[in-house]
Amino acid sequence: MKFLITGGAGFMGSNFIRYILNKYPEHEVVNLDKLTYAGNLENLKDVETNTRYEFVKGDIADEKVVDQVMQKGIDQIVNFAAETHVDRSIHGAKSFIMTDVFGTYNLLEAAKKYKTQKYIQVSTDEVFGSTEDGEFYEDTAFEPNSPYSASKAGGDHLVRAYWKTYDLPTVVTHSCNFYGPYQYPEKLIPLFVTNLIEGKKIPVYGDGQQVREWIFVPDYCRALDTVIQKGEIGEVYNIGSGYRKANLEITNIILGLMGQGNDMIEYVKDRPGHDKRYAVNSDKLRKLGWKPDVQFEQGIKDTVEWYKENELWWKRLKSGEYLDYYKKQYG
Repeated sequence: MKFLITGGAGFMGSNFIRYILNKYPEHEVVNLDKLTYAGNLENLKDVETNTRYEFVKGDIADEKVVDQVMQKGIDQIVNFAAETHVDRSIHGAKSFIMTDVFGTYNLLEAAKKYKTQKYIQVSTDEVFGSTEDGEFYEDTAFEPNSPYSASKAGGDHLVRAYWKTYDLPTVVTHSCNFYGPYQYPEKLIPLFVTNLIEGKKIPVYGDGQQVREWIFVPDYCRALDTVIQKGEIGEVYNIGSGYRKANLEITNIILGLMGQGNDMIEYVKDRPGHDKRYAVNSDKLRKLGWKPDVQFEQGIKDTVEWYKENELWWKRLKSGEYLDYYKKQYG
């Protein structure tokens, strides 16, 4: 089995590539990534010499690049490639639309042309909007509230359309928030941890009562693998852990693990269209035999320790050192 994993130099893609190569000695992986600020091949340093792994620098919004990669005999596509940071989408939506919508279109066209066995869309619970109580189900109506979530919703709708119109074998996943090693330090947990290591305050939006559901990266990789192996074509699966925490609660947990006090919190103006609460019902996935193994308290502790022990990695990432190197090497 040969996988095309797009966005594989990023946080989740790199973790999933490592998972696939370690678990399935017969599988091969082609990693297509355009190496933006959040893409880092250092995430895959331990597999770069693996004969079953190949890296290709390229943009999924580039039709020619996608076509060239598909000629390598791709059996399944797992689309991680996405612009994902909500704040960045508020200040500039074009790149999100190009990657999350037009890039998805290119991949679907290529999957149709080369008769790919399966196309997996990696998406987010943010497409559902916000809920004061209750949970998001697979058939919950989309109500995206940011350019980021709207672009992901657009890509998801395209995937459904290609299943319905062309009988393309697709599966869509909507996941709760990820956390764990190798996450770019603009996201809440690594941002707070790295700020505290540097002696900086941590910015909390509004009153900090926005609730998010969190899944540790190894549990997510197993969940996605379960969908790939057991999920039905044309179906949608929610990936959720059940660990729902207010941002201020996460903040206090991190402060405690870092030996810091509330004086390190800096409350800032809430961002426009900030969703209040996400909660994912994952019963459909759990019926396939998956459940999370790592409790949040252990996962967050392990994550904090990883960032403490890998300070050089994230400092180089923050400074743009890796990005400058990749520009010189790959153009």
